[in-house]
Amino acid sequence: MIRVAVIGATGYAGAELVRILAGHPQMELAAVTSRQYTGIPIDQVFPALAGTVSLACEAYAPERIAAQAQAVVLALPHQVSMTVVPDLLDRGLRVVDLSADFRFNDPDLYASAYQPHLVPELLTETVYGLSEIYGERIAGARLVGNPGCYPTCVTLPLIPLVRQGLIATDRIIADAKSGVSGAGRSVSLAAHFCEVHESFKPYKVAEHRHNPEMDMVISREAETPTHLTFVPHLIPMSRGMQATIYTQPRHGVDLANVWQCLGEAYETAPFVRLLKPGQVPSTRSVRGTNYCDIGVCVDPINGQLILMSAIDNLVKGASGQAVQNLNLMFGIKETVGLDNIAYPV
Repeated sequence: MIRVAVIGATGYAGAELVRILAGHPQMELAAVTSRQYTGIPIDQVFPALAGTVSLACEAYAPERIAAQAQAVVLALPHQVSMTVVPDLLDRGLRVVDLSADFRFNDPDLYASAYQPHLVPELLTETVYGLSEIYGERIAGARLVGNPGCYPTCVTLPLIPLVRQGLIATDRIIADAKSGVSGAGRSVSLAAHFCEVHESFKPYKVAEHRHNPEMDMVISREAETPTHLTFVPHLIPMSRGMQATIYTQPRHGVDLANVWQCLGEAYETAPFVRLLKPGQVPSTRSVRGTNYCDIGVCVDPINGQLILMSAIDNLVKGASGQAVQNLNLMFGIKETVGLDNIAYPV
């Protein structure tokens, strides 16, 4: 059994990690930490875990974590993870970080979206944890930067097409919607019930911190500098994410070429489901799962290629992908612990 600790277990992503790891047949949840709930059993913080997980939340102490676990998943705020990762690595632990602190290999790019990095030397070795794309590198990594939820939803449909040169990379528009859990569990006015109920709005237009992350990934795959126009929206539901991506196919590229490209790219990817022509993805169909559903269509009037994708922002967009990456890092079949089925209704 692989012993795993969750650092920051009482946020939404942390709780989802606890839920998934508690049912993992080849991993043992060794410890959970929380600054706010130290000493309190986690099933009192989240009663849904009653009868399943009875671990008490601990204060973070790296020496104790190293004695208890072989791997750590960090569910900490941005700019906090970088303060604890060096010590964990020095103690021989393998780390998956859910924050943005280790998603970038370029410290200047990280600083442009967040702040100057405290341990830029570690950015040369961190592996971007988009499981379906970088699985081979993830398998040998000791430090994985788990992707953001929006970048996961947006880049999975795009990367195979960009790699094959089937679409113009200077004309990509990503329109995405997220459930309120994407804002985290900390109290904020924007996430209050009365602010989001029966309301739908864009936010952080053209300035969301996930934009540089998506630009980094697509630029790397296109081998040319690329900037996506990205508009996120907040929708009045607890979880789920849907992206509609508008692209321009290269001359001579038709829908059959697109389907063939995506089919070949994800033929052996257990968590990417390509929908049949005419079908569109729905957040309900992936709720609680690690799936990314992808649909494709072409506007017959202007020939614009429209990609559509849906994920659960807390699972494939965060904790599920982290466990998928842990599976890869420890040579476990990547579906283990993640093969639950979505609720049909």
